[in-house]
Amino acid sequence: MSLAFGKCYDPTGAVHGIPTFPWRFAPDGYATRRQLRARGLRPGGQPVAAQVMRRSRRRKAGVSLAFLYRIDRAKPVRPMTVAKWAALAKAMTARRTCPKCLTDAGYCIPTSLGMCPACAYPDEQRNP
Repeated sequence: MSLAFGKCYDPTGAVHGIPTFPWRFAPDGYATRRQLRARGLRPGGQPVAAQVMRRSRRRKAGVSLAFLYRIDRAKPVRPMTVAKWAALAKAMTARRTCPKCLTDAGYCIPTSLGMCPACAYPDEQRNP
């Protein structure tokens, strides 16, 4: 057992407060939020049941965490209502519409520009 594996392995939760497992070594029956969503589930208000931990050079603390939830306690994802679909469509239309020329670009306008590239760089759009 490597030193990093030993620091991350705490199935009783004595050191970290909740059961902790090394990356990719979580037992069956646990899943992250993304894994639950891929199965069409959500945590549904349950507390964090465990966590997986791995060393990370990017994090200040030196470790990266992912919280795990129990699959058997998860609830199905709530379906989208007609009002939610309409609100999402309206928001996406606003993201695609240039505020300067008021045309639908067909893609999301870059927030760094605040307008479509044709309006942001009018000199570069000339044909030679």
